[in-house]
Amino acid sequence: MKTNIGIKDKDRKAVSDQLARLLADEFVLYTKTRNAHWNIEGPDFHAMHIFFESQYEQLDEVMDSVAERIRKIGHYAPGTLTQLLQLTHLTEKSDSKNDSQGFLKELLEDHESIIEFIRGNINAIADKYNDAGTSDFITGLMETHEGMAWMIRAHFR
Repeated sequence: MKTNIGIKDKDRKAVSDQLARLLADEFVLYTKTRNAHWNIEGPDFHAMHIFFESQYEQLDEVMDSVAERIRKIGHYAPGTLTQLLQLTHLTEKSDSKNDSQGFLKELLEDHESIIEFIRGNINAIADKYNDAGTSDFITGLMETHEGMAWMIRAHFR
């Protein structure tokens, strides 16, 4: 059935494309956070193991909400690793030593990158594509990432 929510088809497609990129970034960040949880070593192992778990649990909810937002505006969410890896702008670093500082630094950079991506889309989605709902939605996601980044940043002096 055709989606008729007061937004032109081409505009819903443009918004869906941006959300698909965001979903891909969320998925990669989730995976990298899971990796940190699984592979953390060092004297702060226990605390960091629990910290990374709380972070990936938040990201799991974020991913689901982004995919559902794509569906709400009438499009399909990318759901294969091939699709997600083609859409993401995040990268994996192979120089990690499995210590908290290395993992935290990389994850913080990714959160900040996602924050910048979202911030760059808020107004365009509302104004250019006439989708105040998605603009509001991603504003909330930006705030979630700001909070998560703050928690990571608090581990540095």
